[in-house]
Amino acid sequence: MQKSLLQSCFKLSEHKTNVKTEILAGVTTFITMAYALLVIPNILKVSGMNTLGLLGDEALNISILGDPVVGSVFTGTCLIAAIGTLIMALYANLPFAVAPGIGLTAFFSYSVCLTLGYTWQQGLAAVAISGILFILITVTSIREKIVDCLPQNIKAAIPGGIGLFIALIGLKSGGIVIPNPGTLISFGDFTDKGVLLTLIGIVSMSILMARKVKGAMLISILLTTLIGIPMGITNVEGLKVFSMPPSIEPTFFAMDFNGLLSHNGAGLIGALTSVVMVVLTFSLVDLFDTIGTLVGTAQKADMIEKDGKIRGMKKALLADAIATTCSSIFGGATTATYIESTAGIAEGGRTGLTSFVVGILFILSLFFGGIVGIVPAQATSPALIIVGVLMLESVKDVNFSDFTEGVPAFFTIAMMPFTYSIANGIAAGIIFYPIMKVSTGKYKEVHPIMYLLAVLFIIRFIVLPE
Repeated sequence: MQKSLLQSCFKLSEHKTNVKTEILAGVTTFITMAYALLVIPNILKVSGMNTLGLLGDEALNISILGDPVVGSVFTGTCLIAAIGTLIMALYANLPFAVAPGIGLTAFFSYSVCLTLGYTWQQGLAAVAISGILFILITVTSIREKIVDCLPQNIKAAIPGGIGLFIALIGLKSGGIVIPNPGTLISFGDFTDKGVLLTLIGIVSMSILMARKVKGAMLISILLTTLIGIPMGITNVEGLKVFSMPPSIEPTFFAMDFNGLLSHNGAGLIGALTSVVMVVLTFSLVDLFDTIGTLVGTAQKADMIEKDGKIRGMKKALLADAIATTCSSIFGGATTATYIESTAGIAEGGRTGLTSFVVGILFILSLFFGGIVGIVPAQATSPALIIVGVLMLESVKDVNFSDFTEGVPAFFTIAMMPFTYSIANGIAAGIIFYPIMKVSTGKYKEVHPIMYLLAVLFIIRFIVLPE
């Protein structure tokens, strides 16, 4: 592709950048977020997306490329990330990468499938509905109304709660936290090789992150995987560095809409309230995650226009929404605009050429699945814990000094890890917010939509208790 074509397509001169800078930024972003290709398949196989249909901890030992369904998940993840990021590049012309979100993937597996009992096919149907809903609310003014109705403190609490939830999953899958009949949970056996390998991963990743090493998560995952070979945890038998990608057929267009709407024979009202809760959670978390990423990096990337608005925000949200819809088709969870995109922006990325490079690298990743296939859960668990640390940063913006704001925010955060459900946390926060405001005479501070959502969630817990 000629440089002049790149200049005109991505308006490089207008945004005061060049081809070399944008390519370097794209490579940097990819290296920083490539860990997602290792983590996401390991989370999704827990939902039953494997040939044996195993759920939870039993699924952790299933090899990514040794199982047709899990291999299909890897292929789908690469394709989803490539498609979403290329849409962001060519349509929105922004330096952001899109891929299935870690938190949203965890919600899919652990909340939707394990806790609520949906099959992964029904979960994909919910992802598809949320993607279509996100498209509709983006092209209309509904998006702004949803953003306005949720209190700022609950918005800040949601990422923090998801961070704790993801960290708990990482600690559990790494064997550091185990069930205990007397105390609910306790420390695992630190003489166990798997636990020791997980600790090595946590320490190495934490140090690399603290030293701001580019690609810290990916480097740590690969290092931990290598250390796991002499420990007998990483299985390198029959390793192929380069290979054709696994077939996408097992998870392609596998959505089960009929099963979603008649889940467990709960009746129309029960099924609908449960579906609404799942879809709403997917949509809201994705919405605020994308907005948060854009707002948080806009200034640094010179994306603030003269009127004070963020350049291309509506196009970015639409790109993410389309990617989510595509994700359900290829067997993935709701997509997110990755905060790791800031690594590329810090290297000077300013246009869609940065994300275009990331998209191409995701496509090339399809042919290196052999490396991904040997990565043990003990190597990816630390990434979940560190992502939890990063997401917890948002809690600093919660105003706990105002009890009417602090209580809903607390329950939003606490109920996610304590009930093993992101949806329960959001529901608890939305229910407690109008209760606290009305009881203190501050009912005017509650948006009418909040009352509606609170009633809806209360009905859901009564009609369809977990």
